[in-house]
Formats: sequence, C-alpha cells, structure tokens
Amino acid sequence: MSQHEQINWSRMSLEELQHFWNTEIEPDLARDGLDLETRPTYEEITEAGYSGIAYALREHHDLTLAQFLATVGYPDPERDDDYPWGIDNETTIRELEWYLEKNLRREGLADTTIDSKRSRLARFVRTYADLHGRADIVTRIREDSADVQARIERQRVRDVFDEWDATNPDPDLESDESRYKHLLEVQKFYERLVMDRDAEYNPAAGAPHETNWKGSTPGADDRDPPALEADDVQALVDACDSIADRLLVVATCAWGLRRGEVARLSRDQFAPTDDDGFDFEAEDPHIVFDEGRKNGPGRVSILYGLETLADRWTQLSNRDDWTGYLFPSSAAKSGHRSPDTITKRFKELAGDAGLEIREETPTPQYGRRFWYRTYGDAVKRLSSQIEAVAAEQGSSDPNVVVENYLGEEEARKRRREFMREELAAAFESEVRE
Repeated sequence: MSQHEQINWSRMSLEELQHFWNTEIEPDLARDGLDLETRPTYEEITEAGYSGIAYALREHHDLTLAQFLATVGYPDPERDDDYPWGIDNETTIRELEWYLEKNLRREGLADTTIDSKRSRLARFVRTYADLHGRADIVTRIREDSADVQARIERQRVRDVFDEWDATNPDPDLESDESRYKHLLEVQKFYERLVMDRDAEYNPAAGAPHETNWKGSTPGADDRDPPALEADDVQALVDACDSIADRLLVVATCAWGLRRGEVARLSRDQFAPTDDDGFDFEAEDPHIVFDEGRKNGPGRVSILYGLETLADRWTQLSNRDDWTGYLFPSSAAKSGHRSPDTITKRFKELAGDAGLEIREETPTPQYGRRFWYRTYGDAVKRLSSQIEAVAAEQGSSDPNVVVENYLGEEEARKRRREFMREELAAAFESEVRE
C-alpha cells in the first residue's frame, strides 16, 4: 500500500495512465486472484491500493473510471450512460438516473433544467466519495443497511456541506445562494428515495447549513441579478487567447445563450442555409432550438458575432473528425463540452480579465443578463426616439406610435439596429452591415 500512496497520479498523461494500468495495476489485480476477464470494480481497485486513479481521471482527463477501463479492454455493455458522474457505485448511478430521467421527466421539466439538477447532484456524490472513499449513498439508507446508524450517515452528508462551506472547491459553489440550491437538490433526491425507493430516512434533512445559506439567499422580491457591463465584456474579449474563447464570449454576451446551449451548439442549428450550408451573408441569420430548450422551441437572431462564428467554423472544418459541435470534446461521449466546462472556462477568462462583481467571479449567466439588459436599452432608445412624434400626435404613450405608425416589423428592425450598435460598442468592433 505504501508504494501506491507515492504515485503522483496528477502528473500522468492519459497514455501514461494506460501504460501504468497494463504494467502495474492489472498484474497486481491478477496476483490478488481477480478474474480479469470481467471489468474490475472501483472497490476492487481501491482494495489493491490504487484508488487515486479515479480522482486523477475525473479531474485531469474528464473521464470516469468506467470510461477509462473501456480504453484498456474492459467495455461495459450494460451501461449506455454518457454522463461522467465521477463515481463507481452502480446502485447510486442507477438511482440518480432514475430520479432525473424518469421521475423528473414525468414532471415535464426541460432538458436544461434536468441538466442543472444532474450537475448539482454530481457535485454532491463526488464530494461524498472524495471525503469518505465510497459513494454508496443509496444502499446506506435502505432497510437492508440497518447496520448503518442514521446519525452517522447524517454526519457524513453534513461533512459534504462543511466541505463546500469551508473550501469552496468548485467555482460554482462560491456563493451561499449556490450552495443553498445544491443542498435543496440533494434533499429533494433523498426525499424521493424515501417516498418511492425504500429508503428509510433523508440524511440531508435538518442540516444546520440550510438556515445559514438560506439566510444569505435573497428572496425573489429582493433580487437585483448582477450582470456584466459593456466594459466588462470588452475586458473578457481582451482576455481571450483563442477563437474558441472569443466565440464563448460572443455566444453568452452577444447571443444571450445559456451555458448548456453554448456547450451543445452545433452547425445544424444555424439558419438560413444555402447549397454550402449556413449562409453567412443572409439578411436574418439565426440559431434554431428544438423542444428540448427551456421555455420551449424558438430561435435567436445573430445580431453580432458572425465574423467570430465564421472563423471558428473554418477552424473546425479543417479537422477530419469534426462532428459539427462548435465546442467539441473528444473525451465526452456526447461529443461536446459539458456545461460545467463552459462555466469553468468563462470564469477563467473573467479571472484573467480581473473581473469581480459583488465579490464574485462572473459566470456565463452574467453575460446572458448583459444581453437582456442591452436589449432593454434598445427598447428604451426606440421609445425615446419617438417620444416627440407621440407628443405631436397627442399621445402620452410612445408605444401607441410604435403600434399604429411604425408597425411591428419596422419597430423590430430599429430595435435590432440599436442592439447591433450596443453590442458592437461593447465588443469594440465594426457593426455588421
């Protein structure tokens, strides 16, 4: 065991980990009497003294242990789960997927909402596994685990909350509001296990962290959501060192996309098209979203950023293996980056730019709010522009002039022009004609 504890997993490349598996770990497992015709479990690998490999794979290579084992000859034919939970307890993963894909689907929740819940639960089970060396959170609260005392399991769960509170190990856990959302998600998952899946109790109930974090979370009536300003956007652009980074800023701040929508952006979503695909010279370029989008299907007009999109498109088109995603990932089964990765990169750019709003590093949501507020400013500019006309017409409401004299199409055209100007000013670039 002592020699295994000296292994510097984080310094190994994926190829080195694969070589280490073949030359060191697998022979050790064989000497322990394991039948290597079947895929070894995380518990068996841990007992052999190599538990550190799972953490290194997750943190440095965006792979679960199961995904890694598939690269060294151990495919898992019974699992078709492309989400990297980062743990190797089949029961826990099965119940998490049941909760998300069956229970929450029945509630009619959108894909993006379920993705957010999945991400929060994944943070919980990963932190639990890192702290306690195991992720059997489901079996420990069931009837057949009567040997596990409830008070002990409650403390183990609270240890996770303590970890979040003390060290903020994850960039999405920097505020009490975010931690409170995570805690509520964990409680709801356990509550459903008690209700429908033979769990005896909810170990997350009654955690004292709830009172503290809730007290620091503003109510709906008190919210003034923080957003980027135009100078902040320019600082982000200046911090970009690649076309992909600039497209990330454009997609969040100039198109107003959610982080999950950015992660999944594909060339098939861009319209209109001509014989060569997306027509970059079209009068009304836009992005199309299907029913899986939060609030339903729709489209987003591209008022700024076509040049950046074209550069990224050309860059990726030169790759033989490009599948169409604008933020591709060769490690993920989905073929694209995860929403968490998008958030992480955005926050890295914000950190490089020295941005801090309300003592927090901005996330993609701050960029999306910039887009909304910029659009609101465009609406106000149009209203101000026609106030004089409204006065001449004896109307105190400029909206009447918009409706009766401009018409919705002309009003929409003018709003778009104002929006382009605002976005170009923020990005310090020429307005697209």
